[in-house]
Amino acid sequence: MLADMTSPSFAELDALTTEELRERAFALARKNHDVKFIWSVIKHLPDADDAAELDGAPNSIGPTIDEYVALWRELTGKGGYEEHGYGEQEALLRAAFLDYVQKH
Repeated sequence: MLADMTSPSFAELDALTTEELRERAFALARKNHDVKFIWSVIKHLPDADDAAELDGAPNSIGPTIDEYVALWRELTGKGGYEEHGYGEQEALLRAAFLDYVQKH
């Protein structure tokens, strides 16, 4: 069962869709209580200016991970199960998701 304990290779992760990578990255961020990561990717969404009402300081008492995920869904216009339209930022976001999943 050692194979089950190894992390996926870069090639295996790179074969996933951007949405699959996002789901994995967000699940890990939730597990690690890593609001900072989710905020860092939200800032790169095309409509991120709409997030200005939230306190962008991830280390302060403020929005929770679930609130950031809800904001992500609001800004992308999707409920989380469909493919998101990431626009010109897809390559950057995909790289961030891939990097996060590999490191965590």
